[in-house]
Amino acid sequence: MKTYVFRVEVEQEEDGRWSAEIPALPGCATWGTTKAEALEALKEGAQAYLEVLAAHHDPLPQEAAEEVKIIPGSEVVTVSL
Repeated sequence: MKTYVFRVEVEQEEDGRWSAEIPALPGCATWGTTKAEALEALKEGAQAYLEVLAAHHDPLPQEAAEEVKIIPGSEVVTVSL
């Protein structure tokens, strides 16, 4: 198993919702009523995105391949501040 680390953009919208996206993965964007909810949904979306790529034996998009950090193994702790 591998852990992928992507740069994420998070922004609070005028209506109070939070939007989150991974620019290196085209179309991988979501929202939530809280920042934590938006980030959790984005994490789930990114996992699904990567699973589809793997199932079709497709490479990461070029931008992602240049930007992503891949950590071998599955024991990673993430902290949001």
